[in-house]
Amino acid sequence: MTGVRVAVIGGGSWGSALTVHLGRLGHSPRLWVHEPALAELIRSTGENPWYLPGVPLPKGLRATADLAETLDGAGLVVVAVPAHVFGAVMELAARWVPPGTTTLSATKGLEPERSRRMSELVSTHLPASPVAVLSGPTFAREVALSRPTAAVVASSDQEVGRALQPQLSSREFRVYTNRDVVGVEIGGALKNVMAIATGISDGLGLGENARAALITRGLAEITRLGVALGASPATFAGLAGIGDLVLTCTGSLSRNRALGLALARGKTLAEAQRETRMIAEGVRTSRSAIVLARRAGVALPICEEVAAVLFDGKTPEAALGSLLRREARSEEDPLPAASAPGGR
Repeated sequence: MTGVRVAVIGGGSWGSALTVHLGRLGHSPRLWVHEPALAELIRSTGENPWYLPGVPLPKGLRATADLAETLDGAGLVVVAVPAHVFGAVMELAARWVPPGTTTLSATKGLEPERSRRMSELVSTHLPASPVAVLSGPTFAREVALSRPTAAVVASSDQEVGRALQPQLSSREFRVYTNRDVVGVEIGGALKNVMAIATGISDGLGLGENARAALITRGLAEITRLGVALGASPATFAGLAGIGDLVLTCTGSLSRNRALGLALARGKTLAEAQRETRMIAEGVRTSRSAIVLARRAGVALPICEEVAAVLFDGKTPEAALGSLLRREARSEEDPLPAASAPGGR
């Protein structure tokens, strides 16, 4: 199915990459960017020099900072803005999204204020719109360059997922469907926190054994929280679980891993963030995940230590020590309940 007018909300690297991909599929994407200066640069250069330099955007692309213009006549709305502004953007977009238009969240994160998932925010502001989520191991630049990629589109309404599958799929971009929206979103959000932890480990020179241990125990944490929130354990063995986790924890294009490396080198969070326009979603997600875990009565020791390094002034070395001093347990044993608010 081609020729669908798609509104892509978000002019970062992922929104731009999806715009390129959708254009190749024969859709007619429009791209909303927050900064008028960036919209002008895209129109004048034919690429996104801030977030996806060197990759041509679709010819004739309408890039604008006018959300109403972007959404006019859209048959599909793809949202790829940072999680901390997602709710505000959805509240604004609700004025112009045509009734019944499917909204596809491509954002991997949690709302900082109330720890809500992105699909929950879509449903809050667009209660009449079908909702789906796009996730999986997908570096933006590789998707834009048409490198082989597999992703998952999740919707509680199976027909919505099945309708989106051919609209998003190509030979190089293989899309699978899933009905477990909770699991897909939790996997996509928390893998960013684990990538920060892995970057810290790599930056401290702890070796590949340590990296493998962090990825494995990180998957256990993600699964534990997801299942407590109603997700299927099988989801975390798939693209939105182990697939995305491995890519983000090991890939050279991972901004969250890069942040962990910078922290291990002694940089503060503020110093590391000033060096790039890109947002490492794992920063805010670490706190939001802990809030969700306490509500669900489960513990997330890796997330706790990452948050302590990011926000409490704990050194990476001290955080590592805290993890190593934890009581040895059976892999089959559940962790004890989460600590009380403020506890570590």
